[in-house]
Amino acid sequence: MRIVTGDDIRSVCSWPFAVEALRAGHLLTPAALKDSLVENAGRKMLVRSAWIAGLASGVKAVTIYPDNPSQVPPRPSVQGQVLLFDEAHGHVVAVLEGVDLTAWKTAGDSALGSSCLSRLDVRTMLMVGAGSMARPLIEAHRTVRPSLDRVLVWNRNEGRAAALVRSLEADGIAAEVVSDLDRAVARADLICSATMSTEPLIRGDMLKPGTHVDLVGAYTPAMREADDAALTRGRLFVDSHATTVGHIGEVMIPMAAGVISEADIEGDMHDLVQARSGRRSSDEITVFKNGGGAHLDVMIAHALYLALEGR
Repeated sequence: MRIVTGDDIRSVCSWPFAVEALRAGHLLTPAALKDSLVENAGRKMLVRSAWIAGLASGVKAVTIYPDNPSQVPPRPSVQGQVLLFDEAHGHVVAVLEGVDLTAWKTAGDSALGSSCLSRLDVRTMLMVGAGSMARPLIEAHRTVRPSLDRVLVWNRNEGRAAALVRSLEADGIAAEVVSDLDRAVARADLICSATMSTEPLIRGDMLKPGTHVDLVGAYTPAMREADDAALTRGRLFVDSHATTVGHIGEVMIPMAAGVISEADIEGDMHDLVQARSGRRSSDEITVFKNGGGAHLDVMIAHALYLALEGR
């Protein structure tokens, strides 16, 4: 059994590596998935399991403590590990650092979705939220869409937005803090949202034709980041029906209200990667819900394990 640290992951992984591992995984048979979420006083423990026939199986167990970053000293809000099992014989082949793997998996998922759905000529990206996932998401999106040459950052706490902008500018990326979210939405060609919001932040009426919207943050039945108009004006896609429908407020709440139905979801990541669905014109709005899932962790963990083993 191999112990894979964050340093090990960073020594091998890159955004092209992560995106291609996910792309290859979605050419296979869809995974069998099972999740368990336990909550206590605003803190959560999430256990996600996946079995991908012919590839591998795995379990990710993480805790989510939203107040950790504000502690002294700060601690990660998400902590955990991933167990990777040999698909043929069932033994554990690797234990991987979950925080690092989660960042690569989450942002890689969104980038793969964008590679299938966003226009090739997108120029301006709006990052809604300036938490720990904001920088990886920006980097991943810019990898699959090199045309992106400006990043707008909105955050409820403008100080955190300003800190992110400074770090982007230090790396030569044109960036700016925006305080009026509606106006920023109207400017953007690609919008990525990664917040803990339970109330919609992105108003669909403000979206301009051709925009791609990547919704990352909502992961519980009470959470959502885009309003009904965003979902009805745009063509809606999810990374996985199994991890979004019936689980995440972004789709559950408007479904319960009769605003959309499951039939309005035009495809998942298997459909997108296998070209059964995707963008049809330059002026349509596309909306992608990144729901995650242990199958994504397994895809990247397996690719990392093979690379580290030299296979």
